[in-house]
Amino acid sequence: MNGFLPTTPEEVRERGYDVPDFVYVSGDAYVDHSSFGAAIITRVLEAHGFLCAVLAQPDWTSAEDFKRFGRPRLGFLVSSGNVDSMVAHFSVTGHRRDRDYYSPGGKPGKRPDRAVIVYCNRIREAYGDVPILIGGLEASLRRCAHYDYWSDKVRRGILLDSRADVLMYGMGERSVVRLAELLDRGVPVGKIRDVRGTAYVCRRKDRIFFDPAEGYSPSGEPVGYDFEKLSSDKETYARAFKVQYDNNDHITGKAVVEYYGDRMLVVNPPQPPLGTKELDEVYALPYVGDAHPSYGAEGGVPAIEEVRFSVTHNRGCFGACSFCAIAYHQGRVVTSRSIPSVIAEIEKLAARPDFKGYIHDIGGPTANFRHPSCKKQLTEGMCRGRRCLTPTPCPNLDADHSEYVELLASAEKVPGVKKVFVRSGVRYDYAMCDKSGAFIEKLVRDHVSGQLRVAPEHCSNRVLAAMGKPKIDSFNAFSEVFYSISEKAGKEQYLVPYLMSSHPGSTMDDAVSLALYLKEHGLDPDQVQDFYPTPGTVSTVMFYTGIDPLSGKKIYVPTDRREKNVQRALLQWRRPENAAKVREAADYCSENGKGRLDDLLGGKTRTKHAVNRGGRPKKGGGQRRKRR
Repeated sequence: MNGFLPTTPEEVRERGYDVPDFVYVSGDAYVDHSSFGAAIITRVLEAHGFLCAVLAQPDWTSAEDFKRFGRPRLGFLVSSGNVDSMVAHFSVTGHRRDRDYYSPGGKPGKRPDRAVIVYCNRIREAYGDVPILIGGLEASLRRCAHYDYWSDKVRRGILLDSRADVLMYGMGERSVVRLAELLDRGVPVGKIRDVRGTAYVCRRKDRIFFDPAEGYSPSGEPVGYDFEKLSSDKETYARAFKVQYDNNDHITGKAVVEYYGDRMLVVNPPQPPLGTKELDEVYALPYVGDAHPSYGAEGGVPAIEEVRFSVTHNRGCFGACSFCAIAYHQGRVVTSRSIPSVIAEIEKLAARPDFKGYIHDIGGPTANFRHPSCKKQLTEGMCRGRRCLTPTPCPNLDADHSEYVELLASAEKVPGVKKVFVRSGVRYDYAMCDKSGAFIEKLVRDHVSGQLRVAPEHCSNRVLAAMGKPKIDSFNAFSEVFYSISEKAGKEQYLVPYLMSSHPGSTMDDAVSLALYLKEHGLDPDQVQDFYPTPGTVSTVMFYTGIDPLSGKKIYVPTDRREKNVQRALLQWRRPENAAKVREAADYCSENGKGRLDDLLGGKTRTKHAVNRGGRPKKGGGQRRKRR
């Protein structure tokens, strides 16, 4: 045995089994590392006494490859992998990607489009009524009727098209163990309807039953929407999404239902997030920490290189950016591992023969979130209709970063560790709320590898409000502090801002304002992102409906391809190849916007930093110049 879970029938038999309890089908190559959902779920099941065989990137052109291990004793687990298969395959412009970081050698084409649906239907061909449980990002974010950017229509909840029995959404450790135990006891999969964090399809007239042992009970009739109305009426679709979003809380959430003719999709309330002790146990499982050796001849799996020497210390995100699906998937409640748990993992990394002394990241969805945003949510749930940080930080916000500072300091002391970096997203507005300033001081002095990537995304406060991001003043203030500390430390370090074009709410005037902001601050970003409508986000609902689902207000949405290309070009307006597109902006601007466009192309503005094309100040220009 090589330490990995079985990938062949022979390896199943070596473990003393005729067939595995579960076959885990994944659209990713098999990587046994805790940054990969397949590794976590299979190892958690192993810890509870269930054997999983891994069927990674099977041949989906027929049902034969799905018979590799025979009919599993309890059922199939199916996931598209760490990302939605359509996002993995297509850029926002609809072009096929030429690289898949989760496949051997980065080679594309190893998984089908809409992988969960295809895999499940092949399993049905092979074994008929075998239990099929689906999970992972693709299933989680498509659990209800959802706008699908690639077909430009509202699709049914993925359970309907996949013909799976149960869908697990969110972080699935608790759900999958509960389902496995019920199946092991002989409970028919069609009778399992009371597990939190799951969804199922039943007859429309069936009674929704919740087992009190699961910690909740029905409270009135659940809110339900008919798919025919959802797929044809945008206002109804926006309202339905808000119901789903508001009920994605383990304390206040209730069941959500959708009607499909004489059938009903039921989404049970979410599972509570794992606590510190449970997270410690999950991350202490015996992961190999690498891609399966069978991929060596193909060059390995590129995705492991980013995380091989990185450590996840938290889950959840109360930042709740509109364009991010984390709030809908992991949830807004932040939980974290204990410091000893993280240090134990770093000690294991430091003992590896290929460790060079550098921990590339101690992070997660947001690196500097270490605990819930306030104590109130522990008993009353997350506030509905209110974000913790925007438009202004909540008065109840707990911005204490002392435990994260302690974690970073402890990691630096591990024998063999030369340097610890923080490369996950840092929520700078939250860091600025910590009046001690200790975290920012330590971050800038000790944990930046020359560049710190941050995500202001835009400069227009109206667009930022639609994004769920702080006002640009917050980024400006953080920038001042960052460069001041860097200068005092004698370090030439730079902020590299992530920027997004064509987000709902962004007019061409806003795009011109952002270009002028970049000019004023001497920024020439090497990479920019056009807004990509993906399932499960507030912004995608805005894109499809022209309505902000959280406020119910209409919002401007740039959807014309020419306009979107121009907005994108404005973020890199200095480039000669973008000159013609930048001039086209005048066709979309107001009179005021046209005047500002003239300022961009012909006026002179003072720069705070001279920079090169990579978004970094030119050599010798790292110090803050005196203000006039």
